Amino acid sequence: MTERKPPGVSFETWVDRQIREAEARGEFADLPGAGKPMPGVTDTPYDELWWIKRKMAREGLSVLPPTLALRKEAEDALAAASVAPSERVVRRIVEDINVKIREVMFKPPPGPPLGLKPYDVDEIVREWRERRTG
Repeated sequence: MTERKPPGVSFETWVDRQIREAEARGEFADLPGAGKPMPGVTDTPYDELWWIKRKMAREGLSVLPPTLALRKEAEDALAAASVAPSERVVRRIVEDINVKIREVMFKPPPGPPLGLKPYDVDEIVREWRERRTG
């Protein structure tokens, strides 16, 4: 659509005409999903921001402030360490998350405070060993 809105014609009228003409040409016929409800609209309970949340998920964006996202990542790291197959993997998981925690401690991003300190790797490995032998 390269046609410009003519001067003196309201924008709404011009747009309505463009849509009506495109529809008459059949440009809206056989579109994927035609006649079907939009995915997410029928989800219960209804969330008016469903499409924004779905788009953000597809794009890999987070709605959490960085510090809260890191708290979640730290929880996930501890859970992963608790079921890791070897001590070497436990140490790697905890050391990797500690690097991120230290980075936020020294260069805090905007948002709520992190409220975490680096984990004691040896303590987590000791707990991992106890679960494996217990």
